[in-house]
Amino acid sequence: MSTADEKTATETPSETTVVARLLAALPADAVLTDPDVTASYAHDMASFCPAGRPAAVVLPRSVEQVQEVLRICHALRVPVVPQGARTGLSGAANAVDGCVVLSLLRMDRVLEIDPVNRIAVVEPGVVNAHLSRAVAEHGLNYPPDPSSWEQCTIGGNIGTGSGGLCCVKYGVTAEYVLGLDVVLADGRLLRTGRRTAKGVAGYDLTRLFVGAEGTLGVVVRAVLALRPAPPRQLVLAAEFGSAADAGDAVARIMAAGHTPSLLELMDGTSVRAVNRLTRMGLPESTRALLLAAFDTPEAADELAAVGELCRASGASEVVPAEDQAESEMLLAARRATLPALEAVTGTTMIDDVCVPRDRMAELIDGIAAIAERVDLTIGVVAHAGDGNAHPTVCFDANDPDQAARARASFDEIMALGLELGGTITGEHGVGVLKREWLARELGPVGVELQRSIRRVFDPRGILNPGKVL
Repeated sequence: MSTADEKTATETPSETTVVARLLAALPADAVLTDPDVTASYAHDMASFCPAGRPAAVVLPRSVEQVQEVLRICHALRVPVVPQGARTGLSGAANAVDGCVVLSLLRMDRVLEIDPVNRIAVVEPGVVNAHLSRAVAEHGLNYPPDPSSWEQCTIGGNIGTGSGGLCCVKYGVTAEYVLGLDVVLADGRLLRTGRRTAKGVAGYDLTRLFVGAEGTLGVVVRAVLALRPAPPRQLVLAAEFGSAADAGDAVARIMAAGHTPSLLELMDGTSVRAVNRLTRMGLPESTRALLLAAFDTPEAADELAAVGELCRASGASEVVPAEDQAESEMLLAARRATLPALEAVTGTTMIDDVCVPRDRMAELIDGIAAIAERVDLTIGVVAHAGDGNAHPTVCFDANDPDQAARARASFDEIMALGLELGGTITGEHGVGVLKREWLARELGPVGVELQRSIRRVFDPRGILNPGKVL
């Protein structure tokens, strides 16, 4: 049987109809139907999240083409799964059987950079790093910087409410989205928000779409706030004999009124993994490594003050950078964490849980106890300044027993985060992976209201079904 025959044999009548309608309405190169090609768009980077078989993948280049896709799918009641670069870690971009995957990657233009009003207007497929470099030419800065900033798109960042290393000072994506153009489930175009520095007219629909993971509409344009470019940051590294001491240092730093541009923590497991991969020579006795950075004109003075606070909390070693080159060397350990942990067993599951800053040490110690119970390596890196930890579970995906233990550890970490007064996700989103846990966090009344909101925007339930709620 040929590939074409196999495809016809597995398609449902509705899939055949939607593909025909899409091919008739859009340029030929915008609609992909080859099963081998569409399969490559079926999932993001999350572990333990099922993915279905798309009927087609559509890559529009204009708002009008997005509207046409939604009109067709709404009329035929065909699911639509919006996608960016598929760097997400919760399964939010995973296909469902028979859906149309709507990839926004070709809508990748920076439409406007306005230095006076300090805004940028962009399409959803613009890569985060590309925008940052474009605005830097105007002496401006777009602060949100997820770890995948060289690949992830602004549309994806908006959909998942992304964060990054600089959140402790500059905040998350939601704080930089001033306005949106959104195509609704039935193809209508909605404009929310503003271009002005201030504005409180009506309900804040813009914030409603940020973090909605494509369940309320498809973002096709965004007005983003920019900031003046800061001075280059200087970094300090402090070594601790326990997570409790490092947590105490974080509390002292924040209580003293410091506003670091970066405050990152690596547990002992992560430090040892980085040592094995990079031969950096970090002391094997280190149980927690704290990295603090400042991007102010007084950065050296700020580092000196923070260094004293770290020593007061029991730091065994405090190393402040003298210049930018030394700062980059100190940050190299943090950047090497994920590849170092991937090298442990070949497969990792990167988790995301956020707790109050003063409970971070309890979270790290609790995760260490979980790792011992499930007999797996779990390294923790954290945006300590905002309480957002990323436990990374290392396991062999080809070993069913290890995979089961890895999945069990995820549930234990989620439960621990809620027990410590935290939330199940600080920046990666809910997607498929955390639906059950979102319901636990919100409670029945919260779930009911959020589902009601979703029905208002998408009464036929075609937008990213099976995600979030």
